Amino acid sequence: MGILHKSAVSLGFYNDDLDPSRISEILGAEPDVGVKKGDVWKTVGGVEKVAITGSWRIGSERRSPGDVDGQIQDIFGKLESDIGVWRQLSELYQGRVFCGLFLASGNEGIRLQPETVAAIGERSLLLDFDIYGAELPD
Repeated sequence: MGILHKSAVSLGFYNDDLDPSRISEILGAEPDVGVKKGDVWKTVGGVEKVAITGSWRIGSERRSPGDVDGQIQDIFGKLESDIGVWRQLSELYQGRVFCGLFLASGNEGIRLQPETVAAIGERSLLLDFDIYGAELPD
């Protein structure tokens, strides 16, 4: 297995009745994107969008080579550590860790440490991977 070229990781909570300021209060941090259903928000590229559901999202800097373990640890390290709080949030809102995996060749991969997998599971979060393949030459 080759080394992962680049990775992007974020944590998000989603629900139609989500109030981003409440999530910020509970987790002790401001999101990169916090929006109520129906409100307007801007993408990183500056495009305005209407939120189809409420969301609270915080991310880690992209890393090259990829470092999903480190990025997840960085995000969790900024937030409330009480696992009971996380479980309550996950009962109310759909919580997920999103991992964007960017490949430079056809034989790359990642390995998550048991501590990372346990930290995601004990918080009752989904683990979501998007894999972006290397562009093939013409």
